[in-house]
Amino acid sequence: MLDTSARLLRLLSLLQTPRAWPGSELAERLGVSGRTVRNDIDRLRELGYPVDATRGSTGGYRLGAGAAMPPLLLDDEEAVAVTVALRTAAQGAVPGTEETSLRALGKLEQVLPSRLRRRVRTLAAYTVAVPADRPVPAVSADVLTVLVSACRDRERLRFDYLDHAGTASRRIVEPYRAVNWGRRWYLVAWDVERDDWRTYRADRIVPRTPTGPRFAPREVPGGDVAAYVSQRVSGAAWRHHARVVVRAPAAAVIERINPAVGTVEALDGESCVLVTGADTVQSLAVHLGLLELDFEVTGPADLVEHLRRLAERYGRATPPR
Repeated sequence: MLDTSARLLRLLSLLQTPRAWPGSELAERLGVSGRTVRNDIDRLRELGYPVDATRGSTGGYRLGAGAAMPPLLLDDEEAVAVTVALRTAAQGAVPGTEETSLRALGKLEQVLPSRLRRRVRTLAAYTVAVPADRPVPAVSADVLTVLVSACRDRERLRFDYLDHAGTASRRIVEPYRAVNWGRRWYLVAWDVERDDWRTYRADRIVPRTPTGPRFAPREVPGGDVAAYVSQRVSGAAWRHHARVVVRAPAAAVIERINPAVGTVEALDGESCVLVTGADTVQSLAVHLGLLELDFEVTGPADLVEHLRRLAERYGRATPPR
């Protein structure tokens, strides 16, 4: 059983999570009686921590808002997880946050116990991040904050925007969600002047403040914002596109591909069309080969020609039967 001081710290750590804790569950976690939990709650209140209590089936104890700022308490696994996440972000997993992640990482590692510092340093020393095949434009935390705040508050957003061709325009939108796809951030929004849904790259957005009036939210097409972004963004990001007839049921193809790779349209019970693409025809050919299913490609011409050369090369590489 934990001593009183350690138990109070453990109790405070549990109460910091965004949920209500029934007294019986706290007692089980701490290995004490319900009466002891109530006494410990009173001690925390005496120390200035505002612990709220609610009744009912969904009630329990939770840490309320107050003047006293509780210390950030992390158990061993949480501390390691936060440190690894910060180190990953500092290596560029979240473009635009490298420097701030590195500063936060340095502060956290300074206060880690030696046993945990050794664990996280071992992870850093014996893991390697493979750099991206091409640089990803950074998005500032300030821009992301403006975008998600407008989504939360349901306020119209005005911003300057550069499209794929570099053409500048000013947009007025009803923002819905900010979506992280691959290593880029996108804003899904209803374009007021174009009267349609649009997807905007966040690194090309320069917000204008203040934001506009509030709006009633609309339903994103299909009801799935992640699927909507993958369908809209993937095609725009590819340099080479293809519609490939795959001799397999649509469900079988969907199981083998990531939504970011493309979309699948059923033709009948035994075949479907895969709408996909890549930056190079070489990459596109590799992805098609990894399907391990029969397929038919009629275009584009450079992909068809590349597949023919591959077929001849593979034929020469294997002995005759």
